[in-house]
Amino acid sequence: MKLHCMGRFSGDPASLPHGEHKPGAVPFKEAQDPKKLALLANGVALVLMILLLAAAFLRGGAYSSVWHLAGGWLLSMAILLPHELLHAVCFKKDVYLYTYRQQGMLFVVGPEDMSRGRFVFMSLLPNLVFGLVPYLVGMVFPQWYFLLIWGALALGMGAGDYYNVFNALTQMPRGARTYLYQFNSWWYMPQ
Repeated sequence: MKLHCMGRFSGDPASLPHGEHKPGAVPFKEAQDPKKLALLANGVALVLMILLLAAAFLRGGAYSSVWHLAGGWLLSMAILLPHELLHAVCFKKDVYLYTYRQQGMLFVVGPEDMSRGRFVFMSLLPNLVFGLVPYLVGMVFPQWYFLLIWGALALGMGAGDYYNVFNALTQMPRGARTYLYQFNSWWYMPQ
């Protein structure tokens, strides 16, 4: 994997690196532009965070303090770049890192194709490492309440990744491969 830090995304999907379309490729039924995706992902993230934070409070609220809340929030902000780097290591070739501050997004894209399983793993890996693991540890040890806050916020921030996983699992037939073209995912059956 070779990481290219590209800086700010202009908002123009045509500016993103991509390969050629594969014969018979089918576009995912998904948000067609970055703004719609950001609106959807941010809405899902908010609902998910509220639910996870409510459960965290029920489990460990007795340990809640300003320090735990601030620590959990700071950790969730500190993992924004490492989250994207975990996505990036799942690519075998070139991968490009962008910031899209207008929509509150940081993302990576790669022009290579991958199996459904690898795409799902790539999408979920950072959420498991930086979200689910701290959240579960915090549930087991509620005195480490900051882990519950960190995990809940990190899991919510993965809403766009869950959207990609849902689309891959519900739209790609067995044996299909997927790739990104501009800002959208496509799948095809290899020859």
